[in-house]
Amino acid sequence: MKRVIYKLFLAILLVTLVAPVTNAQRDKLAQTGFKFLSVPTDARAAAMGESFTSLTGNSGALFYNPATMAFSTSMWDVSFGVNKWIADINYLYGSAAFEPFGSLFGKFGITVVNVDYGELQGTIVDGSSPSGYRDVDMFKPTAFSFGVGYANALSDKFSLGANIKYVRQNLGQSVIDIDSSGNLITEENALNAIAFDFGILYKTGFKSLNFGMSVRNFSTELKYKEAGFQLPLLFKIGLSMDVLDFVDINKEEHTFLVSVDASHPRDYPEQVFIGGEYTFMKTFSLRGGYSFPNDERNVTMGVGLNTSKFGFNLAVDYAYIPFGIFNNVHNLSVKFIY
Repeated sequence: MKRVIYKLFLAILLVTLVAPVTNAQRDKLAQTGFKFLSVPTDARAAAMGESFTSLTGNSGALFYNPATMAFSTSMWDVSFGVNKWIADINYLYGSAAFEPFGSLFGKFGITVVNVDYGELQGTIVDGSSPSGYRDVDMFKPTAFSFGVGYANALSDKFSLGANIKYVRQNLGQSVIDIDSSGNLITEENALNAIAFDFGILYKTGFKSLNFGMSVRNFSTELKYKEAGFQLPLLFKIGLSMDVLDFVDINKEEHTFLVSVDASHPRDYPEQVFIGGEYTFMKTFSLRGGYSFPNDERNVTMGVGLNTSKFGFNLAVDYAYIPFGIFNNVHNLSVKFIY
C-alpha cells in the first residue's frame, strides 16, 4: 500500500511540473522579487550547473531538495561558504544537519544566507539641478534568510523533505517628501516573509538511477508600496546516475556522476541543467555543468577535495562561473562531516 501511495504521489507531482505553460515565455520575465533566493549557494552544486535535484547530499542539499538529505550516511555535518557574485555582491551561507535519534525520526537541518550588496549612492529628484537629480546619503541594501528543514526516508528507496524559511530584504530608505525646513522625510523599504521548500527523492532500483523533484520559495504575495510581487517560485525535476555502473570498474577508485534537471521558474523561460562529477579515490573531484537557454552563464566548472584523516570528513569545494559581460563568479565552501 505504501508503495502505491508514494508512486501515485510521484506521478501527480510529475504531471503538475510538466503541464503546458499557457503564457508566452517572455511574459514571465521580471515578475518576482527577493531574487537573492535564486542565486546558487553550495559550491559543489554550483560547479555542476545547479543540476542537483536528485543527488543525495549533506545539509547543503536543503538549498536544492530537502528530501535528498534523508539518505546522507553522516550523523551530522556543518557547511559554510562564500559566493563572490556579480556586481561585487557577496553571499555568505551556511548549513548544518543532524540525526537526534539515529535514523529513527529522520534528519533535521538549518540553513542561513546573508547578502552584502555593498554601499550605493542615494539620489532624489531635483528640478534645480542640471541633471534633474542630486546625491543624498549612501545606503546599504541587505538580504537574509534562515531555514529549518526536515527529511525522512519512508523506505530504502523513497524520501520526503521540507524546509521553512524566514526571509527578509531591506532596500534602504527612500525619500517621500521634504519638509518646510528642507529636511528629507524618508521611509524604510524592508519586507519579511515566510517561504517553503518541498521535495521528494526516489531511488529507482535500476543501478544508481535517482529521480528527484523540488518546489522552492512557495509563499504569499508581497508588496513594498503599491505593486505586489511573488517570490521566485521554482519547480524542478531531475535524474542522476553514476554512468560507470555500465562498466566493470572499481567504484572505490572511480565514480562519474551525471545529472540532468529541468526547471520551470515563475519569472523565466524553462531551462535544462546538465552536470557531471568525476571523483578519484573518493578524494579528488572534477566538476562541470551546462545550462540552456541562458543569456550569460551557460558553463560552470569546479573542483573538490575530500579527506578523512582527522577522524571526520573534511571537504573543500570550489566553483568557477564565467558570467559573460559581468565579472566572473567564485564560490567556495567548506564542509565538516561526521
